[in-house]
Amino acid sequence: MRRTKKIVPVAALLALAACAPSTGGQAGTADATAAKPLPSASVDTAFDLNALVEAAKKEGSLVVYDSSGDIEEVAKAFTAKYGIAMEGVKSDTPETAEKMTREHAADHVTIDAAMYEDGGVLMGQLIPQGIVQTWVPADLQDQILPEDRNPLRALSKATVFAYNTKLSPGGCPIKNIWDLTEPAWSGKFLMQDPLGKPTVTSFLTQLDSHGNQALEQAYQDKFGEPLKTKEKSAAYEWIRRIAANKPVLTSSDEDTSSAVGAPNAADKKIGFMSISKFRNNEDKGYAQSTCEGMKPFAGFSYPKYVAIAAKSKHPNAAKLYVHFIMTEEGVKHEIGEGGTSGNSTVKPLVDPPGLTDWSTQLFHTDPQKLVADLQNRQIMSDFWRLTHR
Repeated sequence: MRRTKKIVPVAALLALAACAPSTGGQAGTADATAAKPLPSASVDTAFDLNALVEAAKKEGSLVVYDSSGDIEEVAKAFTAKYGIAMEGVKSDTPETAEKMTREHAADHVTIDAAMYEDGGVLMGQLIPQGIVQTWVPADLQDQILPEDRNPLRALSKATVFAYNTKLSPGGCPIKNIWDLTEPAWSGKFLMQDPLGKPTVTSFLTQLDSHGNQALEQAYQDKFGEPLKTKEKSAAYEWIRRIAANKPVLTSSDEDTSSAVGAPNAADKKIGFMSISKFRNNEDKGYAQSTCEGMKPFAGFSYPKYVAIAAKSKHPNAAKLYVHFIMTEEGVKHEIGEGGTSGNSTVKPLVDPPGLTDWSTQLFHTDPQKLVADLQNRQIMSDFWRLTHR
């Protein structure tokens, strides 16, 4: 963990951005890309699952990248089911996007498919540039909502404000998102550095696009008066106050989880972490729960998409993987600690501690604004650098 002043950009993300459209609104920019509809998703008209399995077996293997280590369990289950060697590689989304971009340009593709938490890069760069493509299993198409088909949402996850239940047996010690801007929580709020975590940056930009009313109401509830700010919005005011209140920035949700919920934790802290880290309660004896009842929300949900490399050397195996992850048998390894499948017939497997109603407890990422997130990412990153101290 670190609590130092940051002026360091994420090299991989900036390297990718250098070869991507700019945000200036000129021809060929991200604005121009955003104005164009995505290429249509591919759906095999004469789909035969048995024939796909046989074709995939002839290809022999495949490699899938994912930002979650859960992909290793998915790979084991896929190999056990089909007898096809699948390698699941945990890789941060910016590095995956950069690697796939370079492989595509060099015509030397090793990654057959990938799971993307960074929908902005996927929809604003990788799909429009022809680096990856969307394929929808025809036999499952009716089980996938039309708005989830292009790009193909494999699942949704959540990042939540969490606390130590042993140190605070009466419930979360904060009740309002603005509590974290108070001096009492200076240096006691842990989160991944937004400069290195695209989903966190997306959360901040989405707050500004459709979360200001909720933030203003939460401020009124806490302080008994309307918010007055010189910033452009309530979201920017909250971000400025959070950044200035000495948050402890971590390089991973695992570090955040350890500091908040480990058995030897002695100080009350709040962590902003993936619900997947609640597995530590059972695996490591941690004591963590979502800040249930927190106003205006206890965290945010975000989609994770699946796409196939356009130049994959194992296209049938990649398609079979997509089919697998869109079924309960495949996705259960990704949503075992909480989450929702992109297949509407697959019901949530568990309720993470303190998170029982996704519709009311969470701020929801709007997929229609993900390309705008990409366009505004540098602005938000620069604002964070200037205000974090």
